[in-house]
Amino acid sequence: QVQLVESGGGLVQPGGSLRLSCAASGSISIIYALAWYRQAPGKQRELVASITTIGTTNYADSVKGRFTISRDNAKDTVYLQMNSLKPEDTAVYYCNAQKYYGAGYWGQGTQVTVSS
Repeated sequence: QVQLVESGGGLVQPGGSLRLSCAASGSISIIYALAWYRQAPGKQRELVASITTIGTTNYADSVKGRFTISRDNAKDTVYLQMNSLKPEDTAVYYCNAQKYYGAGYWGQGTQVTVSS
């Protein structure tokens, strides 16, 4: 009932910036929160940032002060602005929509590579 389409991934140099976008469609009213996760090779998928319906945000310690999650309700789109990128940020980034009840929805994932 909810579809997530991501964009904005790519290759960027250390210290650079990148903005990820995730456009949601379908039954938006069932979503409690939107979030960005990431998974690096050989690592567990981890929560990067989340934002609730009322705008409360949460960030992983590793990205605090560098990443900003935001939502444009008119466009049903969530963004992840990533600044001061480090090689350790290299991962596949996934958009997630958490439902009030039951399992949520996932985007297809977008690759972010931070390298010189």
